[in-house]
Amino acid sequence: MRSLLLILPGVGWLTTFMIVPCLIIFAYSIFKRGVYGGIVYTFTLDNFARAADSLYLGIFLTSGRIALTATVVALLVAYPAAYAISLAPREKQTRFLFLIMLPFWSNYLIRTYAWIVLLNREGLINNGLEGLGLISEPLPILYNEFAIIVGLVYNYLPFVILAIYSSLQRLNPEIREASEDLGAPAWKTFLRVTLPLTLPGVAAGAVFVFVLSIGNFITPDLLGGGRLLMVGNLIYDQFLTARDWPFGATLSMFLIMLMMGLLFAQAYAVNSTQRRSEGNG
Repeated sequence: MRSLLLILPGVGWLTTFMIVPCLIIFAYSIFKRGVYGGIVYTFTLDNFARAADSLYLGIFLTSGRIALTATVVALLVAYPAAYAISLAPREKQTRFLFLIMLPFWSNYLIRTYAWIVLLNREGLINNGLEGLGLISEPLPILYNEFAIIVGLVYNYLPFVILAIYSSLQRLNPEIREASEDLGAPAWKTFLRVTLPLTLPGVAAGAVFVFVLSIGNFITPDLLGGGRLLMVGNLIYDQFLTARDWPFGATLSMFLIMLMMGLLFAQAYAVNSTQRRSEGNG
């Protein structure tokens, strides 16, 4: 009974702010759009057939490719950073983690606008490269896919570092020491011992970045200049510009199902890794 009372607030919160909104979105997706917007409560599956059109599937694929690229880049940057922090003296680790979280002291929108200042043709990066004589004319690094990926990686990188750092902290150092004592070089110890045992953290960080990136609409709008349409922007436009709530809800349902599938896959992978570790132990 006491356990039920402790769980109840969390369950109530999730039900109110996640399950109920998802059910409302699903309900909207099976109705028609009104002539002047809004919803006509007539059952239809036309919205799902429309969402399967090659035009919208192409937007989903483009969004997935950009999100996947941002995820890979974030992992390649985050793992060495988290590994270095985990190897630092204990008293310095807190300082490094503080620096990692420092960007979150400012608003997401402000951080994204800052990249416009850095990446535009007269920005600090282009001016710096021209000053060093490395380029003769400004690079086109703003209002394109490159800028979007940079913005996504920058904004979500701290979460990936924290997830991987948490896995590294839980790793028993005696396991790595045993590998080294048995004659394995450092790179083989990393590939055969450290990396496999920290995959749950890697998976958690990867899913986090991918899920947030594929549904993001602020970064593509600002850093992409509206030239590259991602699924988040498409959903935003359906609700606020086209006023086609049923179709926007249908696109949202596709995105929600994709996200839930990834989260369940990540949870299954983590549980499988833990079971194998316990079995080997």
